[in-house]
Amino acid sequence: MTRGSPGRGRQPLRQTAGMTLQMYAVTVDCRDTSAMARFWAEALSGTVRDSGNGYVAVDHGPDGTLHLLFQPVPEDRAGKNRIHLDLTAPDAAAQVDRLVTLGAAVVEKRSDSRFTWWVLTDPEGNVFCVG
Repeated sequence: MTRGSPGRGRQPLRQTAGMTLQMYAVTVDCRDTSAMARFWAEALSGTVRDSGNGYVAVDHGPDGTLHLLFQPVPEDRAGKNRIHLDLTAPDAAAQVDRLVTLGAAVVEKRSDSRFTWWVLTDPEGNVFCVG
């Protein structure tokens, strides 16, 4: 990494030990943190971890270090998500069917010249995609 104007005496940025930024979780505002965590844990074959302070996490991934964190809020979701999850599976259609049995709803099926995917909502109306 460098700083300064492009082409003019750019200086390398110093890396400081302990200053590396790492992502811990994607946090979802929701009304029912337990229900949302159960849905996503089942959807992703993850593990539910209740923090005891209203927040509930789903630990996922080969080493359990990918986290979805559900944060309690008093209001319902309003408007379109500004961020969403894109999930993939060898048999996406079968996974979409499984997710619907868990409480997801299909919004639409989309495709372009290279790829087909489904747009779904989770039990609280948050949009995500499976392809």
